[in-house]
Amino acid sequence: MDVQRHSVHTLVFRSLKRTHDMFLLNQGTLPPMDLNLQKMKKSVKAKDSYGPILERVKHNNIMKAQNENENTDPPPPGDECFRGNNDSAIVSYNPIQNNVVIATQANSGGNTVNNTLLIPQKKTPSMAKPKWHPPWKLYRVISGHLGWVRCCAVEPGNEWFATGSADRVIKIWDLASGKLKVSLTGHISSVRGLAFSQRHPYLFSCGEDRQVKCWDLEYNKVIRHYHGHLSAVYSMALHPSIDVLVTAGRDSTARVWDMRTKANVHTLVGHTNTVASVICQTAEPQIVTGSHDCTIRLWDLAAGKSRATLTNHKKSVRAVTFHPSLYMFASASPDNIKQWKCPEGKFIQNLSGHNAIVNCLAVNPDGVLVSGADNGTMHLWDWRTGYNFQRLQAPVQPGSMDSEAGVFSITFDMSGSRMITTEADKTIKVYKEDETATEETHPINWRPDIIKRRKY
Repeated sequence: MDVQRHSVHTLVFRSLKRTHDMFLLNQGTLPPMDLNLQKMKKSVKAKDSYGPILERVKHNNIMKAQNENENTDPPPPGDECFRGNNDSAIVSYNPIQNNVVIATQANSGGNTVNNTLLIPQKKTPSMAKPKWHPPWKLYRVISGHLGWVRCCAVEPGNEWFATGSADRVIKIWDLASGKLKVSLTGHISSVRGLAFSQRHPYLFSCGEDRQVKCWDLEYNKVIRHYHGHLSAVYSMALHPSIDVLVTAGRDSTARVWDMRTKANVHTLVGHTNTVASVICQTAEPQIVTGSHDCTIRLWDLAAGKSRATLTNHKKSVRAVTFHPSLYMFASASPDNIKQWKCPEGKFIQNLSGHNAIVNCLAVNPDGVLVSGADNGTMHLWDWRTGYNFQRLQAPVQPGSMDSEAGVFSITFDMSGSRMITTEADKTIKVYKEDETATEETHPINWRPDIIKRRKY
């Protein structure tokens, strides 16, 4: 016997029709409501919600009964109507005092006893009013590099700053005038990270050529190389109080170097993808790294081991930065910016709204956090409340394409009053606070209940 062949569409349709016919008779016929079950459900729910209150009421009534030598029983906890034979409980809400008032009346032998229990209602925590910050405006554009400008560092004296670029050159600029002072050549690929020593006349640089160099700025020459990375080095940081250098890159590791002996003291292993950003501080955790594996790791510098792994981000973490005075740090990812409390990395709050690939973060002592993205947008936030008080779009230079609007790094100078950005249109831009702005001319467009935040 030949089996008749049908198309998949026909077979699916037949199956659906049979299923429909099978359940058609039962459609709309729910089982009858069981009153006893409903009563039991209410009783259990009431006991769960108001059990402690009823226990308190019961205790008060027993104490009253003992004092007055009465043999009255309190209402059984869980009774759905909260009433016994002789007792009644009345629940009322006082909107003026924001309290729930539970009054119990025990009626026995013609006597009335009133017990009032005040339960303060919890207020919904609302966002604190953000501090007013003057808006920032562009006041200088510096040209000179022939490739994407990837990194920037300001020297401790606040007189000049250095930038590294995809043209393989490090340029040092006068901060006040914006004029070029010197160009340093030596890298054979894009320069990705720069750091000035606080105690020595040294500049450290790293790049996609796997090289980490130490430049003596009195002679403008390389005096040390740190060999060990297996791939491009993307980020670097100097420890504030000891002569230690930390570098991180595409080989999924961060490496700790003795600045003088060039020894690789620790190799911090644990990330499973590129380590995009590394930062250092004196207090614990002394090293924090952000990686493309969507995690942040807090490291014990003495042991060279990971203390904690923060997995809250859902996309690659490209930037991390410490607050200059608070014991906190922030991290940036395309999903959002997050704030954390040291030393254990306790999550504080999300800063949402910068919907782009965020490449860099910086924060100044005044509590202004800035995030810069691949599409040239910069968002300025109030650190304490997470309020986004300004949004900037970096202007693309003439001759550049709109796609070259990316902001690769943001650095505040030592005073925190100037902000330097390095960008994909081969320029360096310097921003200042608008000195003419006041709270009246630029009011905060803020509503108190926009964001719920945690206290810290």
